[in-house]
Amino acid sequence: MPFVSEILKHRSLSIVGMEKNTGKTVCLNYVLERLHHEGARVAVTSIGIDGERTDQVYGSAKPEIILYEGMWFITSEKHYLQRQLLSAVLATDTQRTSLGRLVTAEVLCRGKALLSGAASTEKLRRQIAELAPHRDITIIDGALSRLSLASPTVTDAMILATGAALSPNIQQIAQKTAFVFDLINLPEADNETKRLLNPVNSGVWYINNDGALNDLGISSAFMINSLRGDFLQSCHRIFVAGALNDVFVKYLIAQNKTDILLTVKDFTKIFLTPEIYRSFLKRGGRIEVLQRSSLIAVCANPTSPMGYKLNSADLCNALQQKLGIPVYDVKNPNISKL
Repeated sequence: MPFVSEILKHRSLSIVGMEKNTGKTVCLNYVLERLHHEGARVAVTSIGIDGERTDQVYGSAKPEIILYEGMWFITSEKHYLQRQLLSAVLATDTQRTSLGRLVTAEVLCRGKALLSGAASTEKLRRQIAELAPHRDITIIDGALSRLSLASPTVTDAMILATGAALSPNIQQIAQKTAFVFDLINLPEADNETKRLLNPVNSGVWYINNDGALNDLGISSAFMINSLRGDFLQSCHRIFVAGALNDVFVKYLIAQNKTDILLTVKDFTKIFLTPEIYRSFLKRGGRIEVLQRSSLIAVCANPTSPMGYKLNSADLCNALQQKLGIPVYDVKNPNISKL
């Protein structure tokens, strides 16, 4: 599949899912196998726990993570001891987690491993930076549907996994995936705006008609109802440094102020429902990001943990029509074409 060649143009990659059981591990295994054959120096870890044999919610069998000779991996002491491969310890973190210290090891012989890595994105950022001089790419496998991993402040690129776990209805899967796809592809702010706003890490701000940056004096978008709407008359851009939520956008709609540009750090800071998001855009509102994520591929899993299986070709075709890009089922490569 052609997207694998794109992966090696980046130093780090996150694999995130629209929902639990959308095929992240299957996608990860495909990518690891291909990168191994390409001779890439790969490091892999997870946020949370990944690679269990059995789903903890549904009790169904899950694919295990397969690692290859020469790869580095980071996991907790507990799960390092449960590995089914031959490896050599390279480093042990001094900081303890509930599963023990984090162990960095090199695979000496192909086998299986459970990955239970850092609990925070800040820790992941530090790990990626430490691995960069030694590895061509670091891959982070996401637990559950933590899209925060896909933030461009954490990883350079992302793969989005979607599929039957979202719904038994193919059109509903396509609609839900299209919403996240649209957020990932929001336009990026111009360089002058990025220069002005990148240093701001908290609060809600607005730029008035003279181009001056003003602090609204609230710590988050949730507090917008405590303000008077007068400031809206003299501003054309609002910057939300934290999470952008329905409460904030509903306020703008209620004030009949939707001819405005909202700016956020990146798409993972947007927590809007599709209905509010589309209502804002329909009324003339715009949203942009300071840093856009690089989406390498969308992969689809036609099998649901609830026991049903969708037609893979129909699912991929529906997604491709909705997104306008190729969508891949890594177990059925022949159908993943526009």
